[in-house]
Amino acid sequence: MKWNSKKILLVICVALAGGALFSFNKGDDRNFRIAKNLDIFNAIFKELDMFYVDTIDPEKVIKYGIDAMLAQTDPYTEYYPEEDNTLKEMTSGKFGGIGSVIRYYTPRKRVAIIEPSEGSPAAGIGLKAGDIIMEINGKDMAQGDRIPNELTSYVSDNLRGEPGTTCVLKVERPTSDSTYVPMEFKITRSTIRTNPVPYYGMAGNNVGYIVISTFAIENCSKEIKKALIELKQQGAESIVLDLRGNGGGLLGEAVNVVNFFVPKGKEIVVTKGKIKQAGTTYKTMNEPVDTEIPLAVLVDGATASASEIVSGSLQDLDRAIIVGSRTYGKGLVQVPRELPYNSSMKVTTAKYYIPSGRCIQAIDYAKRNADGSVARTPDSLTHVFHTAAGREVRDGGGIRPDVEVKAEKFPNILFYLLNDDLIFDYATQYCIKHPQIGEVKDFTVTDADYVDFKKMLHKRKFTYDRQSEKMLKNLKEIAEFEGYMDGAKDEFAALETKLTHNLDHELDRFSKEIKDAIAQEVIKRYYFQRGSVLQRLKDDPDLKKAIETLNDQPEYNKILSVTK
Repeated sequence: MKWNSKKILLVICVALAGGALFSFNKGDDRNFRIAKNLDIFNAIFKELDMFYVDTIDPEKVIKYGIDAMLAQTDPYTEYYPEEDNTLKEMTSGKFGGIGSVIRYYTPRKRVAIIEPSEGSPAAGIGLKAGDIIMEINGKDMAQGDRIPNELTSYVSDNLRGEPGTTCVLKVERPTSDSTYVPMEFKITRSTIRTNPVPYYGMAGNNVGYIVISTFAIENCSKEIKKALIELKQQGAESIVLDLRGNGGGLLGEAVNVVNFFVPKGKEIVVTKGKIKQAGTTYKTMNEPVDTEIPLAVLVDGATASASEIVSGSLQDLDRAIIVGSRTYGKGLVQVPRELPYNSSMKVTTAKYYIPSGRCIQAIDYAKRNADGSVARTPDSLTHVFHTAAGREVRDGGGIRPDVEVKAEKFPNILFYLLNDDLIFDYATQYCIKHPQIGEVKDFTVTDADYVDFKKMLHKRKFTYDRQSEKMLKNLKEIAEFEGYMDGAKDEFAALETKLTHNLDHELDRFSKEIKDAIAQEVIKRYYFQRGSVLQRLKDDPDLKKAIETLNDQPEYNKILSVTK
């Protein structure tokens, strides 16, 4: 909606009048202070609009003000203007589009197709990972003066639209000789729905395995239930729920999933907020699927919110063992609120408490440092609670696993290989040379493939920022300043020699990790999300530990009991 000066002034007058009425009751100090500051804000905007030397954009300026105000709350309280459908899509898990993951591609300073979703219009029409988006419906998708995130959002907005509408997409596709060929696609948009269960199957002779990617989809629990029942029919005698990377979603769906494994009528979550209406008790409402089957839940640092309700509740009720690493620690509840002019916001209205009575929120956003920063609650300040069986658990800081699996170190070189799109580019060239590959279980990145990858890096003169070199440089500067350098020159020289950059050495040293990343990128080009999951499961220490524990009934029972 476009605003002119007259409209703005009318709104300001109404707001000022409202503020004046609001401020009549000066006995209410808080209301008076609110009204006072609203008056000041409106007056400042009026002065800027009338007297500032250049014309200001009212929507942009007000948006900056809103964003600054919300920055004083938490990262989950957000404003959405009329044209932004993010909140609607977030709560429904649906949107109209072509069904493809896109990302800013630095070498071309444009946006590229990263992964067409399985069964989507993008995949059906023949779009491929690596395609560079040039035009959408005749509009140039060049970067211009946009920063990368702005360009990606701009391209995304143009790709989306009502289901059944069409868009003409012009791309440039990479070739085997590193050139690009222009191509044009006419695509009919459809309703795109995130798949909450990208894979389920047997992970061994008697262990059923279910990946749950999100709870942000209405009725996603029905699909999880379907997978659970099918696995039991296939002979599963124990179940693994994989919630790693699951950022949460709808609280009710999380409660439904817990309900599959615990009896009807169990209290799972209590929410408590500033106002009475924010307080709600959520209990299991249905008959369970199986209250006896041994259960393990895989978690990591990206397991958050609704997925922490699932893992934390099952832990508090001693119904499952939790395997992996500590979860994110988001114990806050957001509620959508409608605003004037079809805008909306998502507001944190409450904290949630799982069956033991604990809240696992890791950061208190109301307590900020002098510079405005926030920090996680240290373990020393957390409190002990008890599960149904009497096991000790703690609040503030996420869900601590019952069986901790030490996360593998992420090599610095791998970060840069991914960030610079080198693994992505290699996978693109690999797929050009290999139109087909065998089954996921048989796929490997061979030594010959890895040699080709190394050659590509040398050809592109790949270098990266190594932290050891930076720290050594800083240490030398400090030693020089403090007068220690004269006596330590030889030691520094020897250390510099040992830390000299040797690309081939580091590529060999971290070959396993780099090969795994290449395999992941290649496999999803052919088998989409399902293939990516299967590739990861080939060597998954968390899953291995979960299966090992589930198959050791005495150990499983011991974990879920109180140690005397």
